[in-house]
Amino acid sequence: MNRLRYGWMAGLVAVAACGGQADGGDTAEAQSEASSGPEVVAEAPFRTSSEPADHLVLEDEGHLASLKQITFGGQNAEAYWSTDDEWIVFQATPREATCDQQFTMRPDGSDLSLVSTGTGRTTCGYFFPGNEKILYGSTHLGSDECPPEADRSQGYVWALYQDYDIFVADADGANLVQITDEPGYDAEGTMSRDGEWVVFTSARDGDLEIYKMRTDGSELTRLTDAPGYDGGPFFSYDGTKIVYRASHPEGDELTDYQRLLAQGLIRPSQLDIFVMDADGSNKRQLTDNGRANFGPYFFPDGERIIFSSNMDAESPRVPDFDLYAINVDGTGLERITYAGDFDGFPMFNSDGTKLIFASNRGNELPRETNLFIADWVD
Repeated sequence: MNRLRYGWMAGLVAVAACGGQADGGDTAEAQSEASSGPEVVAEAPFRTSSEPADHLVLEDEGHLASLKQITFGGQNAEAYWSTDDEWIVFQATPREATCDQQFTMRPDGSDLSLVSTGTGRTTCGYFFPGNEKILYGSTHLGSDECPPEADRSQGYVWALYQDYDIFVADADGANLVQITDEPGYDAEGTMSRDGEWVVFTSARDGDLEIYKMRTDGSELTRLTDAPGYDGGPFFSYDGTKIVYRASHPEGDELTDYQRLLAQGLIRPSQLDIFVMDADGSNKRQLTDNGRANFGPYFFPDGERIIFSSNMDAESPRVPDFDLYAINVDGTGLERITYAGDFDGFPMFNSDGTKLIFASNRGNELPRETNLFIADWVD
């Protein structure tokens, strides 16, 4: 989802085009004939693999077992499983690059391929069911160049790049089709598991709200209407609910939010987790801790949500984000990770037996972010 400009969150992910070389692991011999996917590039742009990392699991992280690290170096995040669990799509900035691009690979790190254009900045890749198409957001129609960072003279802010639109492409990146074309920010798109609906964030009506549409851009429906930011939405596995992050300031804080929004900026210091029905009804707030809670995702049974938060950091300015789980009624909060620095962007596979997430743990260089897959232990 809109990347929360990882700089603040442990200096995380400034992710971009190809650079460097890699061992992509096993190739076509390991592929399932029943699962189609992108054509694999002949030479991987950075190193991916699947290496045991149980030494990075802390004593209190009892839900994580058989941890594997699958990317090595640079900034890697927002990794999402295909519906058959055979592929992962994620965004990455290799060490020598400057801007996020979309890549796909197998869960063991093999068959790495660049699937976005290699220009502009991208976010939020998702596979269609069957793995023949992907969805992602990109700024490349506005410029081939990486858009500039936000002006931090007004404090810590994110840039809402006005050139962001949402696109559908073949799984190898070919036959790119634009499905949003309103002026301004359209991004943070994800898809229902049946491939029927896209849910996304847009500023088209003058505020940052959540919308859903068909995968061809038709049947557009606005789902939120509270002043402030609503974004980062994900469907539940059965498609009946949506979880998202939001900030609904009041008074002077609302005035500041609206002033920044007019400049294409947002200040992300406080975000809470919300759930609503897929038609936008029955909205309810799950967290209320005054901190930044983001990257929520449903457990497959739809009864709990996993997300990232700095609620236990020494102060809001300390970049210490960990994973937490909470029931959909807001009860039963449980801390999942304790690694310090950053753990975020969690997503379960189809049956909830594996969890993919991004983390600073075990990084070779300060603030690098890599992808990990763990067996989930209830």
